[in-house]
Amino acid sequence: MYELDAAITGWINSLSGNSLVDHVLIAISNIGVPLLILAVAAQWWSGSERANTRHVLVAAGLTFLIGLGINQIILLFDHRIRPYDAGITRLLIERSSDPSFPSDHATASFAIAAAFLIHKLPKRGLFFLMSAILVSFSRVYIGTHYVSDVMGGALTALVAAILVKTLYKPETRVDRFITSIL
Repeated sequence: MYELDAAITGWINSLSGNSLVDHVLIAISNIGVPLLILAVAAQWWSGSERANTRHVLVAAGLTFLIGLGINQIILLFDHRIRPYDAGITRLLIERSSDPSFPSDHATASFAIAAAFLIHKLPKRGLFFLMSAILVSFSRVYIGTHYVSDVMGGALTALVAAILVKTLYKPETRVDRFITSIL
């Protein structure tokens, strides 16, 4: 399985070399997640169903944080080297000292998408899903992650979204309190 992961990762990274595309995907990798966070925050004042929207925005934030927390637990047990250290990819950005699996960028961006989709806001969810795919692709393209790293990040995001959906219910005292103080 590793051989297939390495082959697909190497193939995607081999597409690099076009200066314009390289710069665009490096930018997406660097600022994609912060832009998604801003896009979520900007919705606080939008929509006709403001209480539901705010519940979903808080759920997205919780999913984001829990997903990244799950990643930190995984990192205690898995110290996968980055594909550029294994000689599989050519790195287009600065080296990272963190282990490769799972991708925090993928987790963060897919957490936002999963929260919107699981809370039945499909148009916004689809926008965030396409953005998450683009951010994740950029991480493989620039040589810093294996394909399985971003897939693992997407999976931790999905687990976090399911946990949040199960535990954080709309129109509860906790929900009203959280959305009132933010």
